[in-house]
Amino acid sequence: MIGIFDSGIGGVTVFKEIKKELPNYKYIYYSDSYNNPYGEKSRQELEMITSNIVKYLINQGCKIIVIACNTASTICKEYLRDRYDIPIIAIEPAYKMVYDYNYSGKTLILGTKGTLNSNNFKELYHKYDNHNTVIYECNGLANLIENNKQEEIVKYLNDNLKQFLGVSNVVLGCTHYPLIKKEIKDVLGNVNFFDGSKGVVKQLKKVTQEINLEESNYSLKFIDTSNDLKKEDRFLEILKAS
Repeated sequence: MIGIFDSGIGGVTVFKEIKKELPNYKYIYYSDSYNNPYGEKSRQELEMITSNIVKYLINQGCKIIVIACNTASTICKEYLRDRYDIPIIAIEPAYKMVYDYNYSGKTLILGTKGTLNSNNFKELYHKYDNHNTVIYECNGLANLIENNKQEEIVKYLNDNLKQFLGVSNVVLGCTHYPLIKKEIKDVLGNVNFFDGSKGVVKQLKKVTQEINLEESNYSLKFIDTSNDLKKEDRFLEILKAS
């Protein structure tokens, strides 16, 4: 069994790619919307929250855990790997993809406060800096997406992103952000999007082989910590969409 967790349903953008490539496994998706947003919490809070989640997923029988949240990944992955003897795969902002595929393009990195202020992100940024990049902290955006506040999302993007007209690359440094690609394009035009989901899938496939995780009939158990039944409905709707 493979466990996946995020601060809400945003990690569906990662799970969707995982399911395409690794359809024959049992999964638990843990949506921690009760504690959403992660991006505004302290390191100590996040370490406690994510440690409890990992412990729960291990007790449920998970053999691999995927952190499908950039904030939790950049801040907590080393802490969790040191604490638990289980493969923990962590997403990260896909800035290296810009370096690999469109190095010279003017680039905008969007992320939460927690992600962008982390040492992990700063190291990644300085390693692959194309010297043509702007970093923008999207305070509150993940929460609007989590709660499907469509009108407020459109207003937020118009108010905050128009200043970046002319960028060609947009790094989506939060797993919630791929859910609003269309709305971002409505403001910035036909930009190239980069996110970390494909890197997660590549690493997960490698780990399943390394530990010889047996394939089985696909199943999915969805858990939401706010006990909002609408969360699962929306999660499954997004998962089924092309």
